Amino acid sequence: MSVVEPRRTPPHAVDRPALRRRLDAALVSPLALVVAPAGAGKTVLITQWAQSRPDLAVAWFDLTAADRAVGGFVRRLCAGIAAVAPRFSPPELPAVTARARLGEPFLVDLAERLADAGDLVLVFDDLDHLSKTAVLTDLWRLVDLLPGNVHVVFSSRVDLNLGWSRHRLEHGLVEIRQRELAFDDDTTGRVLSAIAGREIAPATAAAVTAQTEGWAAGVQLTALRLRFADDPDRIVDELTDTDQLVMTYLSVEVLDGLRPARRDALMRLAVLDEVSAGLAEAVADVSGGDVFLTGLERDSLFLVRVPGRPGWFRFHRLFRDLLIYRLRATDAAVEESVLEAAAEWFLAAGDVDTAIEYLLRGRRWSRAMDLILRIGPDPYEAVHTAKIAQWLSLVPAEVRAARPDAELMLAIANMMSGHGVSAVDTLQRLVADRGLSIGRRQIALSYLAAEVQFSPHPELFVDIADEAVALLEAHPDAQPPDLMGLTSRPLLLLLSRVSGGRARLMLGHVDQAREQLVTALSPVALAHPRHRVHALGTLAIAEALSGLLTDASEHANEALDLARDIGAHGHPAPADAHLARALVCIQRGEAGAGAASLAVAAAAAASDNRTQLLWLAHAAARVIHPRDAADGVESLGPPPPLVRQALTSISLRESRLKGSSGAPLPPAAEWSAAAFEEVAGIIEAGRTAHARVRLAQLGAAGVQPNPIAGIEVEALTAWLCLAEGHRVAAREHLEIALERSQDDRLARPFLRVGSALLDVIDEVPTGRTEFGKSVADRLRSQGSSRGERLADELTPRELELVGYLPTRYTIADIAERCFLSTNTIKTHLAHIYRKLGVASRDAAIERATELGLFDVREDSRII
Repeated sequence: MSVVEPRRTPPHAVDRPALRRRLDAALVSPLALVVAPAGAGKTVLITQWAQSRPDLAVAWFDLTAADRAVGGFVRRLCAGIAAVAPRFSPPELPAVTARARLGEPFLVDLAERLADAGDLVLVFDDLDHLSKTAVLTDLWRLVDLLPGNVHVVFSSRVDLNLGWSRHRLEHGLVEIRQRELAFDDDTTGRVLSAIAGREIAPATAAAVTAQTEGWAAGVQLTALRLRFADDPDRIVDELTDTDQLVMTYLSVEVLDGLRPARRDALMRLAVLDEVSAGLAEAVADVSGGDVFLTGLERDSLFLVRVPGRPGWFRFHRLFRDLLIYRLRATDAAVEESVLEAAAEWFLAAGDVDTAIEYLLRGRRWSRAMDLILRIGPDPYEAVHTAKIAQWLSLVPAEVRAARPDAELMLAIANMMSGHGVSAVDTLQRLVADRGLSIGRRQIALSYLAAEVQFSPHPELFVDIADEAVALLEAHPDAQPPDLMGLTSRPLLLLLSRVSGGRARLMLGHVDQAREQLVTALSPVALAHPRHRVHALGTLAIAEALSGLLTDASEHANEALDLARDIGAHGHPAPADAHLARALVCIQRGEAGAGAASLAVAAAAAASDNRTQLLWLAHAAARVIHPRDAADGVESLGPPPPLVRQALTSISLRESRLKGSSGAPLPPAAEWSAAAFEEVAGIIEAGRTAHARVRLAQLGAAGVQPNPIAGIEVEALTAWLCLAEGHRVAAREHLEIALERSQDDRLARPFLRVGSALLDVIDEVPTGRTEFGKSVADRLRSQGSSRGERLADELTPRELELVGYLPTRYTIADIAERCFLSTNTIKTHLAHIYRKLGVASRDAAIERATELGLFDVREDSRII
């Protein structure tokens, strides 16, 4: 048997072959369920079953309250599986989300990779620690995604009401509950005899079974008393009637029967989550910690080994609760001193995180903050910042307020883990503090400006970003404190300028945004790769919206290459770059080819609640999936002006194509996507004179800085000239528009005008080029087979893999780029071929082209 650490069956445990056979039978289904109160023998049974199955790899996870933090849980989950399944290739860790979710993309990826892990069992013990958490919801979802070679065992004190009925119907769910775990008279007799060290009469065993109702912990505690009792029958007669009273009464008897020194040591050790020999010696004043702990285990004093940590133990939860209760009743101050001593022991051992947690539990606020403020950059930045935010939030607000650096670090950590509202409140309070030093004010303003990506009101952040830049430039010698390696002057300058660019972008001032983002991406930004990924992606979005598609593709690819190089492929940072890729596909008239990038972008943006990006992704989805773009955006607040204009233009176009005018809107004051549709609607209605007036009013002067705007005006003017009967003028304007679009292969302005341009497109020089012919093809195909829907839609992962089909990459090449095994790629390709109704790669390329998933003529695939 392979486990994280070989689990030992506790001394005096009795074998339960009938129950083991039930767990054997459960292996044909995804899940087995063991639910019973504390002390019922759940863990012992599962341990015995795992030891009886040497043919299975078993990854055992003893869950604690610490596992409610998604970052630490997912790392431990992947490490635990990898430790017992050598063929398992862990997926890239998901970013820690504001919703504390593992996320569907990660769960799907994990399930796919588990298919290569061999026969594997995942045991989640004490699952009730995750009750009412999103992590538990995600684990339940994982069960549905598991391949047939993986089986899960859930063990819990309480029924978690996860909807077992479906598994009962579909998989014949095996459930083992208290009634099955309860000891019968024979089992009770064997346990009593083994622990008491004497033969126990059948009548005595039957009486114990009746009084304890076969509760394993009650039987074991009774046996401990019987070990030294002269009259076993009297002990049994004194038992009370309920499980909890039995536990309390017998535990007191057990504790009072111990030597005072041993009892005091037990109470001290119970304060700790887990204990080793060295730690026991440090906090409980025992010599020979290893001998002391193995003695407790030998004497059945409810001490169990911790899987995956050789030499570490923990108390049974019920017994630990009793020990802590007795300690607090005896001397409450001892608990805090034990926690402080444990913190110093962990600190000396180099485990700063655990030291901080014990200091916080011991209310040693100042010492804890000293350690937190010394934390530097971490390779798992998103995971660590979420933990730092949690730590600092435990410090009383009045204590934390006396340490501005702690307040700043809390705000930064909250923002980076997706809790933007909390960060804004803290940063605004700090900015309002006139006593704050210049360096700290620079930090507060820079990170306050960065909140623009979480707010539905970008207009509030333009001035903040400009003020931050001005303060940084006015005081180049100011010394901001170093907080997690995220507060150097160059980084603050980059952050402020990018935030200013984002604010202007979302306000619809795309040209100003491009200019500021280019300035932000100075050579100094090279020293901050993760923030550079953000900046490059945002610049790529601005360029895609401007029609500068070649630049947008280059910057998006640079951002994603950099993200891979620094191990941030699964971090929220590349979300902008993925969205830019989707926008490039839309602008080139290949909306379907952008579906995979859009799905990745939306998932990454959702992981840290970047509302602005989610709104932009929603607008893109309205173009890529016009018939079923999910709304679900009400919770994001109002859309920013840029998105509001885009959604308005989409609605106007939909109405125009249906032949209806839609709700009347006030005339646009300047050129925008909505202004385009306003003019298009006027031309469609045959009001050519009014259309020409509106084009003149909107004015060429206001659209020249934005490349796509000028192209849109020329394309619309070409249509207007055709409507007026001026064919020569129409050809002139169309040629200008096509010529300007050719280098970037920008097709969307012509597709938005529609099929009217087909009348003259082959009469102009650029219309006869490869680009012009591709525009004509797309104009003809609008609403035809490219709008066809598959009966069984491709998943985002499958859409991503479809993008690799026209390349010369082998299956091994694709597997390497997607961080999947070759077997998983083959499985996906089989699903893709089945859904497309084809039998080969060439046929799949042809069918995908018919569906508009990509254009095989494109010579610079976005991959």
